[in-house]
Amino acid sequence: MTAAPRGQVADELLRRFAAALRATQLYSKGHPLITRNIEALMAAVQQLHTLQPSTILGIVGDKVIVDEAPSKADGLESLVRRLKQIGVERITIDRGVAGDEIQALVDAISTIEPLPSGEPPPFPSLPHVRVGRISVGQKIEGATDMAAFKRAYTEAVSVAESVWDSARTESRPDAKVAQTMIDGLAQAVSQNRTALLALTTLKNYDNYTFTHMVNVSILTMGQARSLGIDGPLLRELGLAALMHDIGKVRTPLEVLNKPDKLTDAEYTIVKRHVVDGAEILRATPDIPALAPVIAFEHHLRLDGTGYPHLVTRSSLNLGTMLCSIADVYDAMRSHRAYQGAFPSDRILAVLQRSDGHQFEQHLVRRFVQLIGIYPVGNLVRLDTGEIAVVVTVYAPDPHRPQVKVIIDRAGVRLQQPYQTNLWEGDKELGQPSNVVKPIDPAELGIDPLMLL
Repeated sequence: MTAAPRGQVADELLRRFAAALRATQLYSKGHPLITRNIEALMAAVQQLHTLQPSTILGIVGDKVIVDEAPSKADGLESLVRRLKQIGVERITIDRGVAGDEIQALVDAISTIEPLPSGEPPPFPSLPHVRVGRISVGQKIEGATDMAAFKRAYTEAVSVAESVWDSARTESRPDAKVAQTMIDGLAQAVSQNRTALLALTTLKNYDNYTFTHMVNVSILTMGQARSLGIDGPLLRELGLAALMHDIGKVRTPLEVLNKPDKLTDAEYTIVKRHVVDGAEILRATPDIPALAPVIAFEHHLRLDGTGYPHLVTRSSLNLGTMLCSIADVYDAMRSHRAYQGAFPSDRILAVLQRSDGHQFEQHLVRRFVQLIGIYPVGNLVRLDTGEIAVVVTVYAPDPHRPQVKVIIDRAGVRLQQPYQTNLWEGDKELGQPSNVVKPIDPAELGIDPLMLL
């Protein structure tokens, strides 16, 4: 017998969900119809879990989304109405969920009272179920200006700080909080990868650890998406990349935050974080198996260099290689007390050096095409003397992106900025055709992201 397409299985799950909710609302606890509907819902969940490890149900407007695909099922109005009434926009159900968890979820949705704030009310803690809002993804999807994107990014950084603190104080990062945030980011990466990558240019020098966590996660998912990876695997990569440095919670603060160059002894202490990170993640429930692998491997290189020392691999995990590229790129472009920020062309030269012995060059080339020599959101001076913000990377020639010109060659701010494709420009005709150099926006008092 041929298996049903995933969309049909998802629609069946939603119909069973709506039926179980109706039965719970109509009949007293323990009624056979409730039991029968919960069992049917559980069977539908298990059938979908044979295809993927997690299932995300999302409410966007009046539509129900299952793993980023709109459902075509009928008769879901009451389910949507109830979820919106209690402020629930997302339900994530992981493989391994038990029948009593499904029963508890339906009971809570049926009986819980909405909060005046409109926030989701407290739900029972269930090992394989997470309930919340599509906070990051929803904000980005509906954003009409960059301010909304920046608020979403700031929220993600705040969540990263919370995850770090839980790992430091409890020896386990808060996996459910992290996964909820990653669910939203992954959805946003699938919908508007360019906008998300532009957000990673935001700098907060006093908050480097947490912005770095979020940036590496976004950059890893951006690369994965360009390779055609989506759905649960994209989210697993995003979560693993977010946690890649979590072992540093065990690194002494005087070493981790030292403003000067580390001594050999201090560097040995820092290098321990890859082992510590793998140990922490392996002991944390609800963390995908990919996460400790990437935490352990992300400083290993293709030629056997890097650390942990004396660890050899015939090949590195694809997730490790994507995360390593994102990690080096973001670390080098970030200004810290002991290191100034490097321009993109120098960073990409580092990634491309050693003829592929350190980084897989096919992935590096894909990364250059994705990010560009001058990434989206960068402020640049053109060969005509004009100043512009990079709007879109041009993959065939990453040196010549699409830009929005905001200051003319006389240094006057344009009332009506205009967009132009540098790869089509001809300097002999007075058209800009190349970037001369990047410009620090702080020198001009400009926030280029607000001009996108």
